[in-house]
Amino acid sequence: MEVKITSENLETYKNGDLPLVVDLWAPWCGPCKMLGPVISELAEAYDGRIVVGKCDIEENDDVAIDFGVRNIPTILFFKGGKLVDKFVGAAPKDVLDEKFKALL
Repeated sequence: MEVKITSENLETYKNGDLPLVVDLWAPWCGPCKMLGPVISELAEAYDGRIVVGKCDIEENDDVAIDFGVRNIPTILFFKGGKLVDKFVGAAPKDVLDEKFKALL
């Protein structure tokens, strides 16, 4: 299950016990809509091992600014409170699955 990431709760999730994956998206973004179901499937597959969140950059533009995000979709990967990887653009599930596995 995905959590909603906001400017207010990002630090809490980022510094939690589990690795964090954040999907930065916007409602008007076509590739984001295509990637959404893939992220949801991975969130379900890694439930209890990785926290997966979605962050609407229209509502939380400061998150995008803080991480230098210029294009969406962008996926941020955090472990131990630190950004360890970043992926820009849509991708097939198997490519993202490898990124998820690398967090464990």
